[in-house]
Amino acid sequence: MQAKTLLKLSVVAAIATIVMKTGAWWITGSVGLLSDAMESFVNLAAALFAVLMVTIAERPADADHPFGHHKAEYFSSGFEGLLIVGAAGGIIWAAVQRFIEPQPLEQLGWGLALSVASSAVNGLLAWRMLVASREQRSIALEADARHLFTDVWTSAGVVLGLLLVAATGWLWLDPLLAIGVALNILYEGYRLATRSVDGLMDTAVEPEVRSTIDRTLAQFAHPTIRFDHVVTRRAGQRRFVDVHMHMPAGWTLGRAAALRTSVEQALMSAVPGLRATIQLLPTDVEAHFDDPKDLL
Repeated sequence: MQAKTLLKLSVVAAIATIVMKTGAWWITGSVGLLSDAMESFVNLAAALFAVLMVTIAERPADADHPFGHHKAEYFSSGFEGLLIVGAAGGIIWAAVQRFIEPQPLEQLGWGLALSVASSAVNGLLAWRMLVASREQRSIALEADARHLFTDVWTSAGVVLGLLLVAATGWLWLDPLLAIGVALNILYEGYRLATRSVDGLMDTAVEPEVRSTIDRTLAQFAHPTIRFDHVVTRRAGQRRFVDVHMHMPAGWTLGRAAALRTSVEQALMSAVPGLRATIQLLPTDVEAHFDDPKDLL
């Protein structure tokens, strides 16, 4: 299933869980369930923004964006991280108010049932999205999946805490639990924002992808042919590699170009979505990128 389709399902799931969790809060008056419902509003906003960014990322390269629009996905994960931070602040504020003015909880049975049902929906969708994100290398899909998993664990903690409130009568456990939920999703927001920044700064490809590239290049290595200055980067679902291929100076241009084509095809077959750029150089010629003048 494509990333956009799964993200649209995430929008539908977010609306459904908002209804269920808001109903659970309305019935019980629990600030813990209120915090859970507020996070679902974040889920909805994040899913809508992710659909938009994935749509932009699918656009082909053009004159203004010759390398494509793949980095748009990083804006999605960064936006989601900021939303999470905002939701955490709102949850803590509501919890502090409940500490000041404790209130009894009502009809916990129905409230907990609605919370568990919404968590089941989020958990199933999050698992499917995480599997698809690894297959499609989509950070927008992964960000939304991990956020949904956070929501599942949040709901589980809220349910457990409310059961303790019912068993002990300690009303202060409810706002304390809400603050714990806020701190948990705050950490998740930080992680998503950090990953987004890393992606926008052209990080290298994953270690396993780099190993595949190195193994593929090694298949063409020869006493008269060598590769160096291998540089990689990733942008959304796409991966890029630049490499210098050294060969005998006496080779014809046609022979050298034919070998380069074979290497490029092997690299792109080994790593789906990879764009390889290979510069041809004579064996006795070196390219220097560390000259201080180039760093100015």
